[in-house]
Amino acid sequence: MASTKGLDDHEPQKTYWRWSKQDFLPEESFQSWNNYVYALSQTWLRFMDRLQSRSDDETETRELKKQSENEMKKCLNWWDLMWFGFGAVIGAGIFVLTGQEAHNHAGAAIVLSYIASGISAMLSVFCYTEFAVEVPSAGGSFAYLRIELGDFVAFIAAGNILLECILGGAAVSRSWTSYFTSLLNRPKDSLRIKTHLKDGYNLLDPIAVAVLVISGLIAMISTRKTSLLNWIASAINTVVIIFVIIAGFSHANTSNLTPFLPYGAKGVFQAAAILYFAYGGFDSIATMAEETKNPPKDIPIALVGSMSVITVIYCLMALSLSMMQKYTEIDTGAAFSVAFQKVGMNWAKYVVAFGALKGMTTVLLVGRLGQARYIAHIARSHMIPPWFALVHPKTGTPINATLLITISSAFIAFFTSLDVLSSLISVSTLFIFMMISIALLVRRYYVRDVTTRENQLKFVVFLILIVGSSIGISAYWGLRPNGWIGYTITVPVWFFATLGMSLFVSQQRKPRFWGVPLVPWLPSMSIATNVFLMGSLEYEAFIRFGICTLVMLIYYVFFGLHSTYDMAHQQEKVQNIKVNHIETAKIEGP
Repeated sequence: MASTKGLDDHEPQKTYWRWSKQDFLPEESFQSWNNYVYALSQTWLRFMDRLQSRSDDETETRELKKQSENEMKKCLNWWDLMWFGFGAVIGAGIFVLTGQEAHNHAGAAIVLSYIASGISAMLSVFCYTEFAVEVPSAGGSFAYLRIELGDFVAFIAAGNILLECILGGAAVSRSWTSYFTSLLNRPKDSLRIKTHLKDGYNLLDPIAVAVLVISGLIAMISTRKTSLLNWIASAINTVVIIFVIIAGFSHANTSNLTPFLPYGAKGVFQAAAILYFAYGGFDSIATMAEETKNPPKDIPIALVGSMSVITVIYCLMALSLSMMQKYTEIDTGAAFSVAFQKVGMNWAKYVVAFGALKGMTTVLLVGRLGQARYIAHIARSHMIPPWFALVHPKTGTPINATLLITISSAFIAFFTSLDVLSSLISVSTLFIFMMISIALLVRRYYVRDVTTRENQLKFVVFLILIVGSSIGISAYWGLRPNGWIGYTITVPVWFFATLGMSLFVSQQRKPRFWGVPLVPWLPSMSIATNVFLMGSLEYEAFIRFGICTLVMLIYYVFFGLHSTYDMAHQQEKVQNIKVNHIETAKIEGP
């Protein structure tokens, strides 16, 4: 039985499966326009007030956990988390997107694309690691942004996390079907149902739905058992990856690397932006912090260690594929399987397809775990109904949150193709990672009631210059990929803004356990690389991203703004102060 430590002992234990109004709409709707205007006016004030204080860490790691009624079980160590890293990351990205991007954008230089996206991902890993150690919460990036930048920014991040979770699961499950088709030696899309819907949404995929449902059911049963299953599956997948690398290089033909840059540098970075999806999932390790036995030790080892090895693996696999086949002949659906078939190793394509299926299965398994914990913590803050925050007393898992993410992903996967999904996921992922880097700088350089007004002003100016110059670099690259004059302005602005923050603004907080080295340089580089990769994506991805963000803003203004845990408790405090004042006046008399 999961622990109920920290819960109110005076309240009777409630049943898990319940459907009361309090579980879905805990805060009453506004009773008047004046109340609504008051809440709206508090947005900016709360944004400023919630800029760093130690009590916010305590709220996120202790108070909000009570909303789940039962605690998650601390059952994981660094070894478990390392394998979670492998299981969460190595899947559809390397086995599917490698062929797609080598063929369409990067050519043989796909290895450079993996290096570029890997460096950007590693910078984000460092930022995540410090937060995960300092704030060991299931909320991951949502919790970190809520502490440092307030509810509004956290809500936009929460919406993008939800989007990333839903679309990520859908994309991987669609890839699962593609490799399963290859394993059965059947024609491409033969297991999908063809319809007359719009292109990109016209191939219905019931197998993807089934895989998502099964992985969701396993994740609900037990974190520890899912960890063991992931360890076994990831170990098998690692053997397949070693085989792919060795066999690929044994059939290498260096002439296939010519031309090395058929689409130029623009194609390399355009591919890198989409391939960032292949590194997505490492943040799932951060969401497991609440179930980790020793976060200060286990999380840095797991995050940095797993991502370092994964980056090397990706580069070697991409290089072996490029040397086996010319980029124009690489299959965009099941690249490695078809490549081995072309070099005469017909039997090897089944090994690759099996390994890819194993990899994508672990991605789905770990994804259900990490994503459900994101959802649970968002629900703890009441930005979505707190019913999704409940942790089952026997399994110690957030079953309701797992159901939400599984059903939503299954619905999208049934209709939507991988190419539509991958670009939109990359925008959301890069945006969140950029915001985490900004939040880390805020955490280090701004502490409420401690930072002087002068230092605060200097910090804000340097931060605006860093973000603005990063956007300028990305925009100039998009407009003039072969130009250089614009960089003579934007790059020095970024460099001197980072240098100025380093020399003229004092850090107000030192990490207690483990911190990002070379602050502010590493977070600033993370901001620049994430923004640059975002700018390398096609404009259609930003249109979809903008529409989704607009929907989130509408939801926030009309519902999320007044329903959050903090707003409810703030209003309770104001009401209690009024009641106490009235009672005191009655006692004292006129």
